[in-house]
Amino acid sequence: MTETLLLLLLLFSLFIIAYIIIFFFTTTTTVLRLPPSPPSLPLIGHLHLLTPSLYKSFQSISSKHGPLLHLRLGPSGHLLLVSSASSAASIFKTNDLAFSSRPAFTFADRLPYGTSGFITAPYGPYWRFMKKLCVTELLSGRQLERSRSIRRDEIELSVKRVLENAGSAAAVDLGAELMKLTNNVTCRMVMSTRCSEKCDDADKIRKLVKESFELAAKLCFGDVLGPLKELSFWMYGKKAMDVSRRYDELFEKVMKEHEHKRSSSHGNGNEHRGDESERDLMDILLDAYHDAYAEFKITRTHIKAFFLDLFIAGTDTSAEAMQWAIAELLNHPESFHKVRKEIESVTQNVRLVEESDIPNMPYLQAVVKETLRLYPPGPVTTRECNQDCKINGFDIPEKTAVAINLYAIMRDPEVWEDPNEFHPERFLKEKENQSSDYDCQNDAKRVAFDFVPFGAGRRGCPGTTLAFSLMNTAVAAMVQCFDWKIGEDGKGEKVDMQSGSGMSLGMVHPLICIPVLHFNPFDE
Repeated sequence: MTETLLLLLLLFSLFIIAYIIIFFFTTTTTVLRLPPSPPSLPLIGHLHLLTPSLYKSFQSISSKHGPLLHLRLGPSGHLLLVSSASSAASIFKTNDLAFSSRPAFTFADRLPYGTSGFITAPYGPYWRFMKKLCVTELLSGRQLERSRSIRRDEIELSVKRVLENAGSAAAVDLGAELMKLTNNVTCRMVMSTRCSEKCDDADKIRKLVKESFELAAKLCFGDVLGPLKELSFWMYGKKAMDVSRRYDELFEKVMKEHEHKRSSSHGNGNEHRGDESERDLMDILLDAYHDAYAEFKITRTHIKAFFLDLFIAGTDTSAEAMQWAIAELLNHPESFHKVRKEIESVTQNVRLVEESDIPNMPYLQAVVKETLRLYPPGPVTTRECNQDCKINGFDIPEKTAVAINLYAIMRDPEVWEDPNEFHPERFLKEKENQSSDYDCQNDAKRVAFDFVPFGAGRRGCPGTTLAFSLMNTAVAAMVQCFDWKIGEDGKGEKVDMQSGSGMSLGMVHPLICIPVLHFNPFDE
């Protein structure tokens, strides 16, 4: 006990000494007009105002002190907190280029993929090359059309699994089922059907994604510890290295399988393109890897890091968003039946709903959009200022980290009526007020920046169209085919809508329901 106390006193003393050194050696005579700042404490700054539910603590701070704030995190960390649509527009549009990078992760250079990922890459040749590849090849309309059958197959398999539970009146964990669906879709789009058919690769990736989220939250804490940030890596670095190693082994195996397929199908693997309809994302990236004339020479590590980004950004978050949508529909039976009636009017209940039906289902789209407004997959998105600039008349120094609270922006009472209420009709009214070419499903060009579930600007999510397509179709299938009794015993009255902590916006309690068959699309 005494040794522990002495160690804590030593660490605290080092913290104070480091703070004093930083204060005296970073003091500058330049007077900056920084955004307003809430009252802070010595050494820790505003850290005492933060909770594990970062988006909620940010929302609380901004509601009391304003939509544009300067926060101090520890002795040397500075953060610009953005919590309104108008301020977000200054980041996403007016100064998009100045905020086109993300803050560097403290220990990125020590992890195998730490500096090679697309999501966290600084704005430069590599990021621009990969963004162009996403838009023109990886996540283009053409490629999404090719992979439509994959999404249809996986939704059918998911419905069949739930049908088994319905037949035995057994409860199903909808969150786990939707996670399996999104992960298998991503696996097949990225690495073809072999991922979900061999060696339980999909299940391995699912577990690795969960571990990655948990570790990232712990390691990110090192960013605010100033001179003591090494403690974070000392505690969790070894486990992070182990997770990265397991990812690497899995992706390397898949890459070698694809390269073997390429070489066996053609004498020269660099020239092989194969059947266009069967090419997955790995094939496209391997083409770029072997292209001697590519704008940027990507490495095997770049490919693996990109796929890691895809799985982390596109599986857990999408599954959580679908889970929230179904939960809200169960808590609002009138909305549930409106969605079902709309589906039946389009499909006549002679077949399972399909992706091509979604444009004819405006209310379903409104439900998904309202869900994303209330529960954005990434409630806080980050940027970094790469040059001195001004926002709303305030000075923003170069290298300032920025946190844009999408959760707060889309629940802003000055913009949204009854902002915390589930009311899909608000998007139908909005659509009526838009021009005839307004697309309820695609808000990438929305200029108000009050609905930004996937961010916006250069660093906005390139997979927005894919996410909308999968979410709409999967939610529709679960509404079309099943009624749902809430809870393991089916006697629950309402779904508990408490949201948890962490980097994504998940439900605290699993969504456990008993499915009751309403329509079997596989009956002959």
